[in-house]
Amino acid sequence: MDLDPRRLLVLHAIAHHGGLAPAARALGQTRSAVSQQLARLEKEVGLPLVDRSGNLLELTATGRLLAATGDRIGRELAAAAEKLNSSGGPLEGPVVIGASSWVLARLAVALVGVLAERHPRITPRFVETGLPEGLHRLRLGELDVLVVSDDRQTAVPLPPSVRARVLIEDTYRLVVPDGWAMPAGPAELSGRPWLSAPAHTARGRAFARFAAAHGIVPSLEHLAEHPGAVQALLAGQLGAVIMPAYFAAQLERAKVTGIPVPGSLIARVLHRTGTAGGAPAARAVVAALLQAGRDHAEQEALDGRAVREAVIRPLRDPSEDASPASPGRG
Repeated sequence: MDLDPRRLLVLHAIAHHGGLAPAARALGQTRSAVSQQLARLEKEVGLPLVDRSGNLLELTATGRLLAATGDRIGRELAAAAEKLNSSGGPLEGPVVIGASSWVLARLAVALVGVLAERHPRITPRFVETGLPEGLHRLRLGELDVLVVSDDRQTAVPLPPSVRARVLIEDTYRLVVPDGWAMPAGPAELSGRPWLSAPAHTARGRAFARFAAAHGIVPSLEHLAEHPGAVQALLAGQLGAVIMPAYFAAQLERAKVTGIPVPGSLIARVLHRTGTAGGAPAARAVVAALLQAGRDHAEQEALDGRAVREAVIRPLRDPSEDASPASPGRG
């Protein structure tokens, strides 16, 4: 019998957390994925591992035996990771970092510099990705670290297996093409074209919130996610746009209005907890990213290129990060 130890870990999570749904939340997977892994394990064993006849899902005798084996495997892996963490040797190897274009533009080069100084044997590899795809790839182990942009007021809730740190926070700015008259208030921009972004993005959610608050109905809504695309459309006088302060200050052929836009855009550094996500090299990259963010903010202040509202948040517990349940926290 050839058993996949990863499925034994899943079975132990089902037993420990008392069901498929809580196990899925703890593992950072969907309920469907956990159910499929359970079904595959039962097929490998050739026996039922859970009793589905009652209202509560309970493990069979065979299921309890294998769940205990999964528990031992998990503890052995954790012990091995602890030994590696305390070995004190130089950190090395590739670390795959997923990041949005907004983050890559600001921090990729700075991160390489910090790693070259602190951990020259670590080789960072960047993969441009957005939030939904990036989270999926992080859970699958295709990414070691993920840095994504999000809207603080409607931040995407993270699974318990993913730990987050807020890296950078920017206020929003309302920008209009330089050929437009400076609007006195939001109402003047209803019935005009806008440059928004896909609904799942931070900018898309920020625009939807702003439009709803002021009754703005665009005559035409262009969708552009990348800052370069926004710049091109603004230069063509194709619409107003809400942008993070850092990029708003650098846009050409555009005017930053004084109309307040509630909320802020955050960049969060995400990595998996547990044995795989807690690899020393991945944690070292997280620390280097935080340092790169601080260095970047200091350089912005020195050369005057950034808007002063851009702030760096200190390292903190994931519970302090933004979530829909605590929209104004910060």
